[in-house]
Amino acid sequence: MNAGKIGQPYLYPNSMIETLAILHCKSFDYRALEGLMLGLSKGYKLEFPVIDYSTICRRVNALNITFPVENENIAFNDIVGCDGTGINVSNRGEWMRQKWKIRRGWIKVTMLANKKGKIIDVIVGTETMKENFAFRKMLKIHHNSINTVYGDSAYDTKENFELCRQLKINPLFKIRENASNNANGSMFRKSFVEEYKNLGYEKWSKKNKYGNRWLCTEVIFSAVKRINGEYVRATKKENCYMKLK
Repeated sequence: MNAGKIGQPYLYPNSMIETLAILHCKSFDYRALEGLMLGLSKGYKLEFPVIDYSTICRRVNALNITFPVENENIAFNDIVGCDGTGINVSNRGEWMRQKWKIRRGWIKVTMLANKKGKIIDVIVGTETMKENFAFRKMLKIHHNSINTVYGDSAYDTKENFELCRQLKINPLFKIRENASNNANGSMFRKSFVEEYKNLGYEKWSKKNKYGNRWLCTEVIFSAVKRINGEYVRATKKENCYMKLK
């Protein structure tokens, strides 16, 4: 890292910063990480210069982090699912929001993934982000490798069904309980509504293997939240987004 570097050389390699970044994702704050490095330096008599918490913060946020996602390697006729979830921007409880009228909002994550648990695409935004808009955007990008898409009742809209019809994708969205049998501008959606109401949820779910939706989305969200929690420690919006991606 110091080969050919102009100015003061680095004292701490990227491998060390990446390790600290992983611990930070596991709920260690930056001051705790500084204490951890101090313990390693003195406890094991290594006597290396201890990195301070502000430097850890700067180096972690400057890391160029990339994650492998499913894109061109998705097999044709693959089954995918889309869903969204919310992530808190702090660990403060409802009492503070009610007592002091402090509300920082939350972050919405919309994800497209296949039934093998591989993420195809993710869009992160504020709580005002429209989940269906993000879904249609991702579907237009990746439609060439998708044959069937699953979604909950939030995706039961005329726009979503019509886009799937245009892209020749089989939409298996749970129909809303109060859905009308009228076409309302989409004969394509009407056929799915009639099938759902004629069969009932249980038979419709079994026929269309609706349980695949859990493999595509719910399992991934559950694993991420169990490992990393349901909130982010970062305070700047761009850092919150980077951490979630």
